[in-house]
Order: sequence, then structure tokens, then C-alpha cells
Amino acid sequence: MSGPQCCANPPTLNPSSGAGHVEKVGRLDSYVSGSPDSKLVILLVSDIYGYEAPNLRKLADKIAAAGFYAVVPDFFYGDPFVPDNAEKPLQVWIKDHGMDKGYEDAKPVIEALNSKGVSAIGAVGFCWGAKVVVELGKASAFIKAAVLCHPSFVTVDDIKELKVPISILGAEIDQLSPPALLKQFEEVLASKSEVDSFVKVFPKVAHGWTVRYNVEDEAAVKSAEEAHGNLLEWFVKYVK
Repeated sequence: MSGPQCCANPPTLNPSSGAGHVEKVGRLDSYVSGSPDSKLVILLVSDIYGYEAPNLRKLADKIAAAGFYAVVPDFFYGDPFVPDNAEKPLQVWIKDHGMDKGYEDAKPVIEALNSKGVSAIGAVGFCWGAKVVVELGKASAFIKAAVLCHPSFVTVDDIKELKVPISILGAEIDQLSPPALLKQFEEVLASKSEVDSFVKVFPKVAHGWTVRYNVEDEAAVKSAEEAHGNLLEWFVKYVK
């Protein structure tokens, strides 16, 4: 994650963006959207820019409009990555906010949701968050289905251990998860007949395109919306 790609196109964070609101879920402040009475929950695990990114919240609202309760926890405890903070470059920031900690922090969130009587939880991870979601997907106890959007740090060995249906949406222009690596993921998943899978590489887009697109750029919006449609289809199919 040392490359510039993971840091490209930083969003302008807005704590009041989105149609939902922030409340505690488990121990974490979380942006929630949709009916709290829905028994079907989708957990959105952000990239390094955190849960106040407007496009991410807009996607949570879109997922909520499809009948799910969308939950976007603040895994960074109010300390998302800030690109121009010279005191905390990415290598330093990531030491404080490792994906293993994200995985541990996700468990009480899931526990809190289960204690409210939800019947199924799916999870989608973006970049940093994809690794957290993969870890959750290695045990069938946590989530029913997973979606990874332009993952970072996910390895072939991670994919081998998956226990839940997984959809992987990647970018043609991506040094963190290049198409060649996604091809390896696809081959591993093809040999796992017990795990349904879908792998797609989107042409002409770069790492981060599903949540860090420019809303003024028609082509960028179209690619992001196609990915959003794919992830929603996956959750409708498996989180029920």
C-alpha cells in the first residue's frame, strides 16, 4: 500500500453527508441508513479515508433503498488517513490502523447486530476494508456473503480460506490488485465448488473507482454505478 494509488482522489469528508445518521453499533460510531427493522444487514468497511466519505455514504443509502439496513462503522476512531499530514504518512498511519485490528473491531459490531435479531449479514470492503471482509469471510459464523471492491493486501492464500460466496470487483488500472492477481483469485475460486464466486475487472478505471469517483465525470459515475449494481445483485442473492 505504499504506492500512490491507494491515496489517489481523496474524498472531501463530510460528517453530515447522507440520508442516514450516526449512532453507536457495538463499540463504534457508525453511519446507519435504512429501516432498523430490516432483518438483513450490509456492513460497509471503508477504505483508508473512513466512514465520512460522501460517496461511500451515498452507496450505503442506495443499499438501504434496496431493503437492507446499511451500517458503516468508523474503524479508525475519528482518525482517517489524511494525505497531506506530513507527521503521519501512510506507513505510520497503517501501523495504528491495521486490518487485523479492523477484523477484531468488526466482531462486536456483528455481535450487536445479531443481538437485535437480524437474520443475515453481508459485508463489502473497499481497499483497506476488503482485507477485513476477507478475514470475516474465512469463518461462516460472521457473514453470509462478501464483496471486495479494488482490494488491498488480499492474497491468494486468503482466497483459499474463504467459506462464503464472494464477488470481487477489480480495476484494470490497479497496482494493488492488478488484473493478473484477480485472475489468480478467479482460478482458486473456480476450484472451490462449495463457494460461489464472481470476479470482474472493470476496464479503464483505477483503484478506488467505486467510492472515489468524481461526481462530475459521467464515465466515472457510470462505472461506479455498474459496480454498485453488481454488489447489490450479489447481496440480494445471498443475504436473505
